[in-house]
Amino acid sequence: MNALHRRPPSFGRFVAEAQARGALVVQPRMGFSDPALMRAGLLATKGAADAVVGTVTIDSYTRVGDEPSAVRALHDRVPLNGFPITSYSPHTAAWVLDGVRDATFPVQVRHGSARPQGIVAALARLGLDATEGGPVSYCLPYGRTPLLDSVRNWQESCEALAALRATGAEPHLETFGGCMLGQLCPPGLLVAISALEALFFHRAGLRSISLSYAQQTSPAQDREAVHAMRRLAGELLPDTDWHIVLYTYMGLYPSTRRGALDLLERSAELAVETGAARLIVKTTAESNRIPTVAENVEALRVASRAAARHVAAPAPLADVADVADNPVYAEARALVDAVLEQDADLGRALLKAFARGLLDVPYCLHPDNAGRTRSAIDRDGRLVWSEIGAMPLGHVSRRGRRLTAAGLYDALSFVQRRHDTPQTQEVAA
Repeated sequence: MNALHRRPPSFGRFVAEAQARGALVVQPRMGFSDPALMRAGLLATKGAADAVVGTVTIDSYTRVGDEPSAVRALHDRVPLNGFPITSYSPHTAAWVLDGVRDATFPVQVRHGSARPQGIVAALARLGLDATEGGPVSYCLPYGRTPLLDSVRNWQESCEALAALRATGAEPHLETFGGCMLGQLCPPGLLVAISALEALFFHRAGLRSISLSYAQQTSPAQDREAVHAMRRLAGELLPDTDWHIVLYTYMGLYPSTRRGALDLLERSAELAVETGAARLIVKTTAESNRIPTVAENVEALRVASRAAARHVAAPAPLADVADVADNPVYAEARALVDAVLEQDADLGRALLKAFARGLLDVPYCLHPDNAGRTRSAIDRDGRLVWSEIGAMPLGHVSRRGRRLTAAGLYDALSFVQRRHDTPQTQEVAA
């Protein structure tokens, strides 16, 4: 059957079945503008490990809706930093997937767009139904699109995805909310935004959802964060097929091969320890260039082997009450409750929360972000608030000193230095 008409496998079911048999699903962030290379990359990653999800990452022009520039680049044979899904004919895009995507290898489209309607329409034409993003997480860090517009755009896109359920598919949407800015955002806010975006998806009709969290500076705090997210998901999404997706550290990456692989293995171990079902990997090339297909394959294999070695049965949700009753959960719950009190409509509630500074992302320059919060790394390596602005965290937050300019640089390079020179235990002041 032609790929344009074949019903795709359920993304959420694939992940759930892998987790049930004790396998961590691993996934690259890979995209190429050459259809032959994109197809070859998918084929290579398909067999890299026991449980792998394929990725088609979209290029920067397509993310912002600049299809004419994408088309010109293709015409001039200029490589793009991803696959321009709306610029190729459906038949070319279908050829990339034909014989690649099947019940053992679902494919997710990743993009980074605050205006994803065209991307969602294009992936649906191909029979795909798994993507990611969110009205906050794909707006504030990526440009100057008004948050009002992003909320409207994402409401339309979620409804379009949810409508695919009428075809017999079970569309899946992953919130990028747990990865805001990649680094220096305290986990309480990451967990809260991820949970709120997941609830936004749910209210738009989606019933297969994943909640993201990006590995940060403290393994102990990261464990608290993932447990807190599992608890919040259980509280907010009772009738939903949901799972946690962990991202290997997204900030300044180790520049040595040893350091890069060590950090990747630590993220795989964190996923296993906390019951996360899927891991987005990073490669040894992250600090200086776009990874090759071979480097992506290596990262998938390293992460999968590290997870298999680190055997630990994830506790059922009912058994994590104690570990989830932690400082990260307290912060996240306070933020979620404050937002939900703003308006019965979650889209409007998010707009009011940011306008009033109840949600405020540190170091984010978007015009709709209050910009009154700041974070720091304390002497235990944990990300804490130095200034909370108007966020309702005064009774639950742990405070640190405000960063100086030199301290900000040290904080940004904290993880890189720790893994490139593990004998040096440096903490940003």
